[in-house]
Amino acid sequence: MLTNTADLISQASRKPLRTRRHVKWLSTFAILVLVLVPVAGRGQAFRDATATPTATATLWKDPGDIRARDLYYGVGGKEDEPRGAMTFLKEDMGGTQPKFDARDEAGRKWKAKLGVEAQPETVATRLLWAVGYFANENYYLKVVEVNGLPKHLHRGQNFATSDGTVKGARLQRHPKDYKKAGDWSWKHNPFRGQREFNGLRVMMALIDNWDLTHKNNAVFEDRDSGEVMYEVSDVGASFGPPGQSYTNKKSKNNLDAYGRKKFISKITPKYVDFNFPTHPPLLYFFDLPLFFGGVSHHWIGKHIPRQDAKWVGSLLAQLSHEQICNAFRAAGYTPEQVEAYSAAVQARIDSLNRL
Repeated sequence: MLTNTADLISQASRKPLRTRRHVKWLSTFAILVLVLVPVAGRGQAFRDATATPTATATLWKDPGDIRARDLYYGVGGKEDEPRGAMTFLKEDMGGTQPKFDARDEAGRKWKAKLGVEAQPETVATRLLWAVGYFANENYYLKVVEVNGLPKHLHRGQNFATSDGTVKGARLQRHPKDYKKAGDWSWKHNPFRGQREFNGLRVMMALIDNWDLTHKNNAVFEDRDSGEVMYEVSDVGASFGPPGQSYTNKKSKNNLDAYGRKKFISKITPKYVDFNFPTHPPLLYFFDLPLFFGGVSHHWIGKHIPRQDAKWVGSLLAQLSHEQICNAFRAAGYTPEQVEAYSAAVQARIDSLNRL
């Protein structure tokens, strides 16, 4: 970048004043990028819980008969769905979406998420689980009664009424018998280059989950065996355009944007590029962590071996139309939305199987 900028500046001495001013702006921008990229990366340290020599690290497991998987109830099945009224425990101020912890009548603890991510996350976890990737238990409730709910939540008050009724809640539990051991990054993990890792990249493109920060990836460890399991644990920023927009509401759970956006951008004999994730608008340069985070994750949807994309496509092709519809029904979508979203997902699966 510096060489190109220097050439431009050199040439600018022979250009009109307006051109020289433009080049001066470009050189200033280049210097800002070089100076501020390290700044944007500060604070990004995480607990990189890569597998130890004595543990078995797992990203994917053979799902067996995919056609038999119940995408209405998902990984937890009907037996694990939340029971009865919930009891409020505490509000969770982490992340961008309103959340709180609660306990159901069976004594099980759940994380309730409200807002625009509640529906798409419920669907995304089911599709990932269907083809062998790990996922949390997620259930979407259109209405849930919460005892002891504060009169004024710090966030999400517009989803609750004074009598403790909450509308549109995704209730989540981590995998049974596992404890969280840390986070993992897309660039630094034990699976880079493997078919299953590339398949996961394709799955992120399929659902258009553009929020690919390490904080949304979890490593879980089996309490007894020590098995280490890698999971994309937050997939709420899905089923919209393949990148951040000027308003968060339009960048997630946006049927129109998801249905019309081009899925595959380039096919070569060996590799496939997906139109995902898109670069953040230049306006986001003023939010350095967001801007450079989006730029640094752009590679995830690019240069994926064609054979690996076809592999995950062959798994998805085993899902019936009814199974895909059930995933959206489980998330409380209207019948019209269920059909439209399912058709859009099916079209993407068909594209993978034409590679």
